[in-house]
Amino acid sequence: MAHNFLGWAEPLGTALITGASSGIGAEFSRQLAGQGFKLVLIARRKDMLEIVKREIENDYKVDVKIIVADLAKQDDIDLVVNYIKKITDLDVLVNNAGFGIPGGFINYDLNSMIDMMTVHNLAPVLLCRAAIPLMLERGRGAIVNTASLSAFNPAPGMYSPTKAFLVSLSEGLQMELKGKGIRVQALCPGFTHTGFHDTSNELKNLKKSLPKGIWGTAVGVVSASLAGLRKGKEVVIPGLVNKFIMIFPKGLRKKVTARRKP
Repeated sequence: MAHNFLGWAEPLGTALITGASSGIGAEFSRQLAGQGFKLVLIARRKDMLEIVKREIENDYKVDVKIIVADLAKQDDIDLVVNYIKKITDLDVLVNNAGFGIPGGFINYDLNSMIDMMTVHNLAPVLLCRAAIPLMLERGRGAIVNTASLSAFNPAPGMYSPTKAFLVSLSEGLQMELKGKGIRVQALCPGFTHTGFHDTSNELKNLKKSLPKGIWGTAVGVVSASLAGLRKGKEVVIPGLVNKFIMIFPKGLRKKVTARRKP
């Protein structure tokens, strides 16, 4: 009997990916399609989702469905949750949707803070709650929660706290699901070439101020994530530079990130 890269018997099931219209999410879509998974792609931007869908269907000949949803809105989260509950062959869930906004905690727009907590934390919790019972029934599954290196390097604002939550959630879920065939991973990329830093002038300026050598690629990040899933790693930090950063004591890392302009 044939087996896939995770050691599961064929046929492969469905992978659902949020934030799939660009960057790391779109790359997860490509690489999982290349493995042979059917896809359900979730994002706010229908036009970009359709571009990714056409590209993947042309290159990999797998079935691709798209759902337009804004995971900052409870109704749209409910839409995705209800869809998940109807998937009979769910193998992979990638909670990748996310965004950044400039400013420290005091200067953040409160509604934007609430939206960030909803997208980064509430949505993954609710999607995991919908997906895990289905995976338990199948005796296999994989969940990737896209966190960030900033989860370990506190910085002003809400981004770091929301990503730290995802790491803790992932580790707790893996403890609870040990021995049940489900792998849970917190993916913690550092600075990565995506559209993430093009959403505001502050983030664009941050990108310009950083050395080119610290930047990774979406291809490299997703490849590291899937390799980590294969090995059963709970926390994956892609890139040698990022691993090197984690060698430094937390106090020193906090001093560096605290100097960033909020």
